[in-house]
Amino acid sequence: MSLTWLSVHLCQNSVNLARSVAKLAICRNCRLVLGEIMDNGVTDLILVGGENLIDFIEEPTTDGHPVYRAIPGGSPFNTAKAIARQECKVGYLTPFSTDRLGQLLHGNLIAEANVTALANLSQKPTSLAVVSLLNGQPAYQFYREGTAERDITLESLSASVPGTVSGFYIGSLALAHGTDAASWEALFHELGDRAVFRAIDPNIRAAFIHDRADFLARLERMLANADMIKLSDEDIGWLFPDEDMETAAQAIFDRSAAPLVVLTKGGDGAVAFCRHGRITAPPVPVPDLKDTVGAGDTFMGTLIAQTKHKGLLRPGGLADAQEADIRDILGAAATAAALNCARVGCNPPTLAELRAV
Repeated sequence: MSLTWLSVHLCQNSVNLARSVAKLAICRNCRLVLGEIMDNGVTDLILVGGENLIDFIEEPTTDGHPVYRAIPGGSPFNTAKAIARQECKVGYLTPFSTDRLGQLLHGNLIAEANVTALANLSQKPTSLAVVSLLNGQPAYQFYREGTAERDITLESLSASVPGTVSGFYIGSLALAHGTDAASWEALFHELGDRAVFRAIDPNIRAAFIHDRADFLARLERMLANADMIKLSDEDIGWLFPDEDMETAAQAIFDRSAAPLVVLTKGGDGAVAFCRHGRITAPPVPVPDLKDTVGAGDTFMGTLIAQTKHKGLLRPGGLADAQEADIRDILGAAATAAALNCARVGCNPPTLAELRAV
């Protein structure tokens, strides 16, 4: 099925930037409350939205019975870490649960030096993912109905956004279906009205797409207005099952306002589509492959962080980028993903580790 690229103009109520910080019920365990962010001038945040969950990841055994280890995860949660480890300030917008697993997630994320958790805590339970490995490749089962990371409205999200931010990333299960998906889309457009750089990675999980037409319509609206788009070969295969991957990615670039569209192809590297044409990044060898969990999230986070370091994280910034800039950004993302694959689970490299390669 081809995307229809319908034009959408959403009218949202503007955010009252002068509202009192005292009225905001910010999570009591946050490293910085919103008022402290404003008072200290830490307003140049990259916002990240989307699921946090516990990955129960299978580990090798000798008796044939699977054993699973609980690891904090979720694609946007991982992406927030990847951005923060490359010395960019991150504001994470999704709620955490008050339950034991939610406390684990919250503590794990704010342990990162550059991350601020912005949302209220939720009394709802933590989402779960069971990750089984086959030849190093993850296969997922998710349990996220009625959970904390979906306990949002546009009003709650808007109330957690500081007055000035530099970028916003959203993607993955948060866009799949439901009122939470609609709220994330509305925030995406609202931040666009505030001239915030917007990046999106659909990271499609077909099992969670309850209404294909509804999902496609939402995705079309967001892709058409994004500043950066990343899609995997699996995403393209689901969106355009009968088309050549690169031809389909080129079509998305041609019909979107995004000045950069990146297609990742697993072990075959990545391709960027921009005003300079088609730019490729060959696969980076991983001599001691552990697994590929979080590789795409690390790649996405690095695209955003390196765009920030290039001074291009603004609407129209990537349209002004030189070809060498795009090559640097794409190459760094491929290298970071390879470094992650040499570690167990999602464990993105720091900026120093990336620059040392």
